[in-house]
Amino acid sequence: MKLKGVSHMSSSLAGLWSTKAIQLVQDLMEQQGEKISTAAQWCADSILNDGVVHLFGTGHSRIPLEEMFPRYGSYAGFNPMAELSMTFHTQVVGSNGQRQAMFIERVEGFADEILKNWRFGANDILMIFSVGGKTAVPIEMAIGARARGIKVIAVTSMASNKAGKASHSSGTTLSDNADLVIDLMVPLGDALVEIPGMQTPVGPGSTMTAIAIVNEIKVQVAEKLFAGGYTPQVLTSSAVVGEVESKRLFDAAYAEHARRLSSRLTGSNAS
Repeated sequence: MKLKGVSHMSSSLAGLWSTKAIQLVQDLMEQQGEKISTAAQWCADSILNDGVVHLFGTGHSRIPLEEMFPRYGSYAGFNPMAELSMTFHTQVVGSNGQRQAMFIERVEGFADEILKNWRFGANDILMIFSVGGKTAVPIEMAIGARARGIKVIAVTSMASNKAGKASHSSGTTLSDNADLVIDLMVPLGDALVEIPGMQTPVGPGSTMTAIAIVNEIKVQVAEKLFAGGYTPQVLTSSAVVGEVESKRLFDAAYAEHARRLSSRLTGSNAS
């Protein structure tokens, strides 16, 4: 059987996604920079007052959660709430496949079961990542957190939030249920590049802007914490500080994370 070959000609689109993505981040900082700085101030105030900044996202929106903490260059005070039933990507089809994950994130009432595991502190914040802003679980996480007196920061695509009708029974989207909204700045559908002759664009941009938002917040918060007299224990490679100090920083960061969460976990059915 003769195999179909792929043309070896250079791509006329080489570098286009990168160019668009770089411009997207520049636009993000110009148009959303003030909101990002507001979010950073809220997070710094929370952490300085023994609070926790919880982060939630489903599907690929788990990526910014892991980018915030724990990884090199990060520190305690942020709590990634990644539910494996909606973020487990080792299987695309079959057990734990994408169909199931996408179904679960649309189930109304599930967020309340997640929230029952947590006893939020007075200074806590919930930051929710959702590109579309229309699936049930992120929306109800926001509603539930606000009902518990917790500020909600939504990181979402306003183009998507505003497009068509809201699918949630409340008639609202994620942006309607947040105290602060940071726009991911991506076009409707997320993908950035049109392929001549193809019906659908490719190359999503939301992960790029979400990661930019996370690291802008992380850096600004660290500056504010240090200025406020609190030195965050930053997870740092042994290549930078040596093995002994690297281990000390990891142990200190994990211990601080455990300390902050110890009063917030509950196995009860308390709301």
